[in-house]
Amino acid sequence: MIYLLIKALLSGAIVAAVSEIARRFPGFGGLLASLPLISVLGMIWLWRDTRDPERLAAHAGATFWFVLPSLPMFLLIPALLKRGVGFWPAMAAGCAMTVLLYALTIWLVPRFGVKL
Repeated sequence: MIYLLIKALLSGAIVAAVSEIARRFPGFGGLLASLPLISVLGMIWLWRDTRDPERLAAHAGATFWFVLPSLPMFLLIPALLKRGVGFWPAMAAGCAMTVLLYALTIWLVPRFGVKL
């Protein structure tokens, strides 16, 4: 239980730090947010918990394939905001598009022999 709490606090602290930095320096906050910190932490926790190289390799590979459909969201949201769309509708549109692209990825990628 303490281990789970440590994982949650550390992961949450990173998200909080990035959001605070982004308030002062949006570009630097974007750079930090783009780093795969949570993915790396997830891999560290998975390795510590399982010591299973095949599971970790599968996790890292799936992470790569799921990053790709999330990227267009970071183009759609600022484009909508610049056109006067409110934050929440822009965020909802970005998230909806990402969910649809995830579904497409889940359907399409295995047809090319990639296991997610």
